[in-house]
Amino acid sequence: MALKLSLHHEEWPAAIPFRITGKVWHSFPAVVVELFDGERVGRGEGEGVYYKDETPAAMTAQIEAVAGRIEDGVDRLGLLDILPAGGARNAVDAALWDLEAKRAGRRVWELAGLAPRPLTTVMTIGLEETPEAMAAKAAAVPDHPLLKVKLDADRPLERMRAIRAARPDARLVIDANQGWSLALLREIAPPLRELGVEMIEQPLPRGGDAELEGYASPIPLSADESCLDLSELDDASRRYAMINVKLDKCGGLTAGLALAREARRRGLGLMVGSMCGSSLAMAPTYVMGLACDFHDLDGALLCRYDRPHGLAVERGVVQPPSPLLWG
Repeated sequence: MALKLSLHHEEWPAAIPFRITGKVWHSFPAVVVELFDGERVGRGEGEGVYYKDETPAAMTAQIEAVAGRIEDGVDRLGLLDILPAGGARNAVDAALWDLEAKRAGRRVWELAGLAPRPLTTVMTIGLEETPEAMAAKAAAVPDHPLLKVKLDADRPLERMRAIRAARPDARLVIDANQGWSLALLREIAPPLRELGVEMIEQPLPRGGDAELEGYASPIPLSADESCLDLSELDDASRRYAMINVKLDKCGGLTAGLALAREARRRGLGLMVGSMCGSSLAMAPTYVMGLACDFHDLDGALLCRYDRPHGLAVERGVVQPPSPLLWG
């Protein structure tokens, strides 16, 4: 069935500046895809991969280059052949899932063979100048039972000790965003385990983590930047115990589910993450999360405001998205 494609850009202001190793966001720019079939519209939002220079303009150019094939009625599997992994394909894939669900009168998780349930999301504690400032941020979200702490190589252990003192009740995971060396990881992993840290995400740089092969970490390590999509799973599976599946990285829910299936077959754990954005970006990420162990679904919580019918989150628990939002 022929479709009509519409594209526009959006910018979601951050509630407060969001800082990780080497980068600060004041807003989260996105491309939004709408696909009309004459009766229904499917929508999808993609933020893209910042370290691959995926801006809204670049993603729009990718989509416009294959707009004719999309409007001719390409399906989700066909989309894998005409767009590469990345934010552009994620936005189109999400719109196709949304439209497919509306045509079928079913929810997306039914189409994907998954059972809906509430998911406990991390609340991200962004990198700050001092351990005390990060501890204050952790203390300011007492209703969130699971914290994901952004760290670099500056006093990581001191920061985590301060956060643990401020939140003795919280479950803790870490995202180093490629900011550590193997020597630093070896040094601080044992005391981090004593602090109750459950997982460390991307400690070493992408392309510089081969030395993790043979390292027996006392805390499970998760690949983020080191596993963008299924084509990179072979190397990642030798170095990490878990994979962080992000739909903007792998190019949509269709590709994400395939990556998750293969990672599980190899005995790996799974986390779902995101590049932030509104609840329209988080809704397919929620569906991906139904197949995962850890859930990073707080993107819309990091925005100053959200779109109508946004995801309901209470005390860190995310409910299934409303059909008025997506899927």
